[in-house]
Amino acid sequence: MVRLQKFLAEAGVASRRASEQFILTARVKVNGKVVSQLGTKVDPDRDEIMVDNKLVRVKKKIYVALHKPAGCVCSRNDERGRPTVYELLPTEWENVQSVGRLDYDSEGLLLLTNDGELSLRLTHPRYGVKKIYEATVEGRAELDQIEAFKRGVRDMGELLKAQRAQILSAGKGRSVIELELAEGKNREVRRMCAAVGLPVERLVRTQVGKIKLGELRVGRWRTLTESEIKTLLSQNL
Repeated sequence: MVRLQKFLAEAGVASRRASEQFILTARVKVNGKVVSQLGTKVDPDRDEIMVDNKLVRVKKKIYVALHKPAGCVCSRNDERGRPTVYELLPTEWENVQSVGRLDYDSEGLLLLTNDGELSLRLTHPRYGVKKIYEATVEGRAELDQIEAFKRGVRDMGELLKAQRAQILSAGKGRSVIELELAEGKNREVRRMCAAVGLPVERLVRTQVGKIKLGELRVGRWRTLTESEIKTLLSQNL
């Protein structure tokens, strides 16, 4: 027996938090009866569970690492008709969703899954999952700018802060810096760099948790290994 909201999350219906809202708003039925009580337990092998009158079946969990190219979005449908990352995946993976997002111009490691619970763990600020970015910026990066990243810079009323920052290379016209973040605010790296006078030319995410981009080529994907999945599901992200 498992809690109903956990079953819905594991079935890929939504995150556990969103599944709880489905229950509270009377959108879930168990064996034909509406269930609106959180904590209700079900037996997935015996009970018939429906959301919005559609039968929920346990789906094989999929965990994917994709090297997102620049010039595509992380939405399934784009109102401007731009390419999406889902066009790079098998069409039968219609229930897979990106874990967080990379903006249109950014590239690098993007995780996708139909495991709603894992998606929540990787994106909710309370878990502080680290993400590492390599940014090519205009101008020569200086140590005082790197220190500012670690202290935190303000932009649009928000404090943007790196857990770790370092200069990988520095020249008169261009530098490469590495930043480790734990919150994932909208366009955070670009905003931080602009705030200290280092506009970003290219931005690549190289790591999420302990999963690294490695040698995965642009536009290609791979399924995660069993050990990588266990790492993501563990407490030590």
